Amino acid sequence: MTKRIGVILSGCGVYDGSEIHEAVITLLAIDRAGAEAVCMAPDIPQMHVINHLAGEPEAGATRNVLIESARIARGNIQDLAKVQASDLDALILPGGFGAAKNLCNFAVAGADCEVNAETARLIREMYAAKKPIAAVCIAPAVLSKVLGDENVSHKLTIGNDEGTAEALTALGSEHIQCPVEEFVIDRDNKLVSSPAYMLAGRISEAAEGIEKTVQALIGMID
Repeated sequence: MTKRIGVILSGCGVYDGSEIHEAVITLLAIDRAGAEAVCMAPDIPQMHVINHLAGEPEAGATRNVLIESARIARGNIQDLAKVQASDLDALILPGGFGAAKNLCNFAVAGADCEVNAETARLIREMYAAKKPIAAVCIAPAVLSKVLGDENVSHKLTIGNDEGTAEALTALGSEHIQCPVEEFVIDRDNKLVSSPAYMLAGRISEAAEGIEKTVQALIGMID
């Protein structure tokens, strides 16, 4: 039976949504592994809208996370609120600032962040069902907050940024430094994470770690 891998997207664009390279590489790696990507996103407003050419917020502009994520998924996407752990064999969260602005508010609140309710629910459901979960780039912050609130001892990476690593540690993670082309695996908790564009200077560098992460994620499916 084809394995179904949930992919939580957070918009479309590195500065206010999913990092597009990371999301597409993730979807490609899932497909190449013979699995099925099940894309989803919360049906909520974005924190704000960034003009990606100017790198500045667009005053008064609003966008919806689910609608913007549908651009990456070519329209084949579900409202996260309608997805249950029983629908999936594994779960992965690509990075981009949307993971830290829309799936949670880590970008502005750091260790005092809160996670979108539906995102937290599905992560808790997957963890309780002992189904593997992966996170890329800054997205491990989402897992760190949810699992830390559950007092789960766990290992994650965001690469080697000291300040971000300290925030994850404050949330309850054991942060493991990791080069861009590799990944960190916590077999006890069935977690995989990789730095991607937290460290990558080129798309090929991000791709190597993400592809290995997807392979490890699928390899942990019972």
